[in-house]
Amino acid sequence: MATITATEFPGRVIRRGERDPAVVRAIQSALDLAGYGPFRDGVFDDLMEAAVRRFQAQHVDASGHALRIDGEVGRFTWGALLAQPVPTPSSAPSTLMLQSLAIAGSQVGQMEVPPLSNRGPQVDEYLRSVGIDPERSNSDGRNWCMAFVYWSFKTAALSLGGDTPLPKSAGCLDHWNLAARVQGARRIARAEAYADASLVKPGLVFILDLGQGHGHTGIVERAMAGGRLVTIEGNTNNDGSRTGVGVFRLDRRKLSDKVLKGFIDYSAAGLVAPAPSASGVRATATRPSNPPASRARPRAARARSVRSRT
Repeated sequence: MATITATEFPGRVIRRGERDPAVVRAIQSALDLAGYGPFRDGVFDDLMEAAVRRFQAQHVDASGHALRIDGEVGRFTWGALLAQPVPTPSSAPSTLMLQSLAIAGSQVGQMEVPPLSNRGPQVDEYLRSVGIDPERSNSDGRNWCMAFVYWSFKTAALSLGGDTPLPKSAGCLDHWNLAARVQGARRIARAEAYADASLVKPGLVFILDLGQGHGHTGIVERAMAGGRLVTIEGNTNNDGSRTGVGVFRLDRRKLSDKVLKGFIDYSAAGLVAPAPSASGVRATATRPSNPPASRARPRAARARSVRSRT
């Protein structure tokens, strides 16, 4: 078997019928070194698909999660076969994005009071930042994941002497649409990010489209090898729910997620002139008031389910 000549993920799922023999040979060489084969040189056929399935059934990804057994070589299977470095962003995040990320991180551990109410002293602040009166709206009208992101950016912008360029909206999909009108903002579709992981950097806003008008959002803290993301999200749980009870740091999101609509990069958007406040008081970040045990919950529950990745 030929020596491996390519190790960089080509930015697409490699499957039966692949037309690039060099890519196929790189996979075949890695499989051969791991004890799988034989193959028809440079051909991704039924025989090779079966070998990929056997490899997936007996190996995990770079983070120890089970691989999806589908006979296709996506980011996670590629990373298990050919070790991949952590992607380096192609451009640096702006000061606003980094400050927003720091403020969002200070909120990890904030919880609803009472749980499942979409209320609480700090949750109410998130909601008010996008114009929702928590006293008058019902629970369904108080989903606050987008409000949390907006509040984080607005608080960061005010601390830097300006105002946030983010559109003021409590809707995730609405935010995605409105971002197209923000000068300097860049929307990065899922397929584009999957093909080029260097586009993903700290401080990006990610948007999920869950169907029937529902969405979810959060802020990217960092990208990991193989296409996994560490994110900070509000109105979620350990399982990544869009109707959860607090602010969590999660490592569940992947560039291959079908529900990932994309990312919004506000690096070039810059600060805008601050809007006058009715109270004359600027927003400030409040540290979690919940006991430390509430912060430990995200890690404790990660072992409850086996997550498959291709």
